[in-house]
Order: sequence, then structure tokens, then C-alpha cells
Amino acid sequence: MRDVIADPPGNYPLDYLLPMGNIRAPFRSQCDNSHAMDARFPPSNTESPWLPFESRRRARDEKREAVLRAAVQLFLEQGYHRATLNDVAKRLNITKPALYNYFRGKDEILFECWSIGHELVDECIAETSAGAGSGLDKLRKLTVRYAELMTTDYGKSLVRFDLRDLSEHNRKTVQTAKRRIDRAFRDYIASGIADGSVKPCDPKLAAFAIAGSLNWIGHWFQPGGELTGRAVAEEFAIRLTDGIAKTTTRTTSTRKAAVPAAAKADKPPRKGNVGNASREDGSEHHTRTAAGAAGQSKRARGRLR
Repeated sequence: MRDVIADPPGNYPLDYLLPMGNIRAPFRSQCDNSHAMDARFPPSNTESPWLPFESRRRARDEKREAVLRAAVQLFLEQGYHRATLNDVAKRLNITKPALYNYFRGKDEILFECWSIGHELVDECIAETSAGAGSGLDKLRKLTVRYAELMTTDYGKSLVRFDLRDLSEHNRKTVQTAKRRIDRAFRDYIASGIADGSVKPCDPKLAAFAIAGSLNWIGHWFQPGGELTGRAVAEEFAIRLTDGIAKTTTRTTSTRKAAVPAAAKADKPPRKGNVGNASREDGSEHHTRTAAGAAGQSKRARGRLR
């Protein structure tokens, strides 16, 4: 098979057809005249129409994530089985065949949505474990982060979809990852018992109670309501950890004692909020501090934009 090079300006004869790997001497001798070639082919400053590799990969990743965002929204709105790839393509204003450039099928999209949600949970656990604090502090930090994640589309995908819709291999991957999440809650509770910040209890049952309540947020929470996702997360962290917190009563009573009696007399209680001031000053303040210390990871912020 012979490659054909189009004749450049100058009407080169057609016998300069190039066999693969063998440039003929007459053509090479003509090319050796560099001054003549420079005159015929002036250097061009025009940029290549092909994007650099990194830019192409970044563009592909962005399009792939756009597919996932549209798909997870439709799966949550209509249900996994009712939503179709045609619906996803229509929402993105592309053709259905274009989707197959990024995913092989709907079940692969479902698994990828779940994977992103679990990746965010993994980041929450890693950041919490790396931080300072007692077992109770870490439990509250993870509770806030996990609860807030349950108010997002990718977080909801962890609890709203049926594992039976995944392939056997992917289903086992999901089940293994769920066990790791459960283990993180248990470990923080056990650590709190050991350091005295958590009352003696069964870490397994306590972890089930906390995680089960947090998972249910993914079923009922709707954005745009009276409470934001962060507000819901902070309130749940208080409700779900006060019962096992060994220091809650002591902290509350200390704060009450620190308020001068004269200040109490001069400041009448607000209507409908009697008895809540100490809770706001104590437990909620602690939870807000824990949530701020945990923070959102850079990758999580990028995923949840």
C-alpha cells in the first residue's frame, strides 16, 4: 500500500509517490533546498483546530457529568424504571445515540450516580477521621455532613434506588461500601464510649438508629422548603446524638449557671420559645461549630454545583 502526498506548489511530477518508509532520493533532494521551501511555505501562526489532549479530556468529563446530573434528576423525579434514555437525551438537547459515547446503558448510569454519592461520603469520613476531637465530636461532624448530603441528588441516589437494578458485580460493590459507612458510625460511637464522651451503649444499634434516620432524609427532603439542607442536617445532629452524649446535661447546666440572675429578670422570655435558649446556646452552637470544622471538600463542592 503506497501513501500519496499531494503535490505542493511548484508542480512536482507524479513519480514522487512515496512507498511506506521509503522516501525516494529525488523528492529528498528537492526538500533539501530549504530556502526554496521556506519561500513556498511561509510559517503559519494559525492555531490547530484540534484541542490539546488535556482539554479534550476535560471537555469529555464535563459532558459526561452533565449526562449524570440530568439522569439522576430524572430518575428521582420519575423513578428509575419510568425514566428513559430518550428522556435524558431530550433534557440535554442531544440525540440518544450521543449518550452511548459516555455510557453503555441506563444501569451503568445508575451505578455511576451511586458511585459519586458514595465517593462524597468517603470524603466526609476521611476528613472527619483526620480531624481532632472526641468520639462524640467526630460522630456529630459525620452526622451533619452525611445528613446534608442526603438532601442532594447524588446523596438521595444512595437510598432511593433499588440495588436489584444493578448488575451482580456492581451490587456487591454497593453492599461492601454500605458496610464501610456503617462501620464508620460504629467506630466513632465506640471511640466516644472509650474516651467518655458517649454513654455506654451498643455501637451497632446506635449506628443503625442514627444512619437509618439520616437515610430517610433522602426520601422526604425537597429543596426550596422552609429549612435548608444545612439547617436540617444540624437539627438532626442534635436530635440523634443528644441521647447518647454523656456531656450534654453537664454542658447545659453549666451554661445556665453562668447566666446572672439579674440578666434573667431583665430579659423576659420570648413567646413560644420558653426553655429553648439553653439548647440554642449549648447543643446547637456545638453542632454548628462541628459542621464548620468539617466543611465541604473541594471535590464535593464541584460535584454538587
